[in-house]
Amino acid sequence: MNALILAGSRGPADPMAQAAGVSHKALAPVGGVPMLLRVAEALRESGRFQRLYVCIEDASVIFKVPGLEAMHRNRLLETIAAADSPAASVAAALKRIDLAQPLLVTTGDHPLLTPAILERFLDLAPKDCDLAVALAPADVVSAAYPGAIRTFYKLGGKRYSGCNLFLARSGKVAAIAAYWRKLEAFRKHPLKLIWNVGPLAFLKTVLGLMTPEDAFAHLSRKAGGVIKHVELPIAEAAIDVDKPADLELAERILATRP
Repeated sequence: MNALILAGSRGPADPMAQAAGVSHKALAPVGGVPMLLRVAEALRESGRFQRLYVCIEDASVIFKVPGLEAMHRNRLLETIAAADSPAASVAAALKRIDLAQPLLVTTGDHPLLTPAILERFLDLAPKDCDLAVALAPADVVSAAYPGAIRTFYKLGGKRYSGCNLFLARSGKVAAIAAYWRKLEAFRKHPLKLIWNVGPLAFLKTVLGLMTPEDAFAHLSRKAGGVIKHVELPIAEAAIDVDKPADLELAERILATRP
């Protein structure tokens, strides 16, 4: 299969990029190694991926990182121009990538990603869907890292965190990406967002009456492709680096690894 890493810039005001003195947050070092390189190395070391695509505005920046430059030179890694949002970038990338093979999608700010996490996700991902989405149970994350500040979503009787891990299995993912892009356009207009998701479904989610199966079945109908979730009981899968506290936690975790 292939993999797509979203590494687009959040603009000159991105505090994490500014603090690290880099053009893109994904290039910020964690434990002395750029996050994007850590992600690419985890994908390479898993041995499951034929080609790695990095979605970034300026392809030249990856040549400033020796490990990424070597992957590009060896034809493992290729760049694709990023668009103005994650959903738009995925939609643009899908026009370049052949979905005859499954495509894993992740982000460049996921420095704790490991081959073991990838293997677990790929092994658990259902085959009877167009898109599989990884969710980590909140109790797993909180038990491992009690002080970690994460965003949890209540689905049914449990709370979950996203893991920035998706597995695309068919061309219908293009329609799903288009729907995601549509929702992104309403991120500053909550009422329009609720209307497009569905007021009843939104209310059920707020009240905790929507199970993960119900939620993704509803989204599948709206998006035009079958979306299913994967419960991934690995705390580190849910930790990306968006703020200084995340960076501190990630470096503390990395310091304990052999």
